[in-house]
Amino acid sequence: QVQLVESGGGLVQAGDSLRLSCTASGRGKYVMGWFRQAPGKEREFVASITWSRGVTYYADSVKGRFTISKDNSKNTMYLQMNSLKAEDTAVYYCAAGSSVLILTTIHAVHSWGRGTQVTVSS
Repeated sequence: QVQLVESGGGLVQAGDSLRLSCTASGRGKYVMGWFRQAPGKEREFVASITWSRGVTYYADSVKGRFTISKDNSKNTMYLQMNSLKAEDTAVYYCAAGSSVLILTTIHAVHSWGRGTQVTVSS
């Protein structure tokens, strides 16, 4: 298990940028990523990054606008969100999964953060 703490959510206008952070504590190797859940909708994959090689994966809805990155020295992962849209409004969750899996579905997640609210006004 890994403990995950998110920060950086907030209220912004459409077209603005926001950066989320997630700091991890715990032993072992794992892949990390972001999921989001809008009101009345299921939790969905946003982006993920492997810890050792930094291979990234993105949902089609955020490709070209969001960038996931990591700082291994700080055990911290980031999600830079640019050109935000109203439909990006959701609670964003940091997630960790086994390093042998590709983290693109909730079934691959073994640890969740508490979430941080992102609200984009149009």
